[in-house]
Amino acid sequence: MIPNTATATATATDTVALLVGIFRDVLRLPELTPDTDFYEAGGDSLTAFQITGRLQEHLGADVPVSLVFAYPTPRELAAVVDADYGAA
Repeated sequence: MIPNTATATATATDTVALLVGIFRDVLRLPELTPDTDFYEAGGDSLTAFQITGRLQEHLGADVPVSLVFAYPTPRELAAVVDADYGAA
């Protein structure tokens, strides 16, 4: 069976939007974009745990906080979350 590219793209877009919303709320930066770097936006270990906590609530799966550090933009993190957890 050939994967539905439109569905995969929609899922990735949904996950990016979800993570942008979480990052904006946790970091208190309404202007944050999908490519805003977590560190440059003032992120620290506490906010990384808040991000993964909210993401875990949405997914129902344990998301390691190390992913936020390794993939510091919402867009980068979304790609990993979709690949590893089939999010959104």
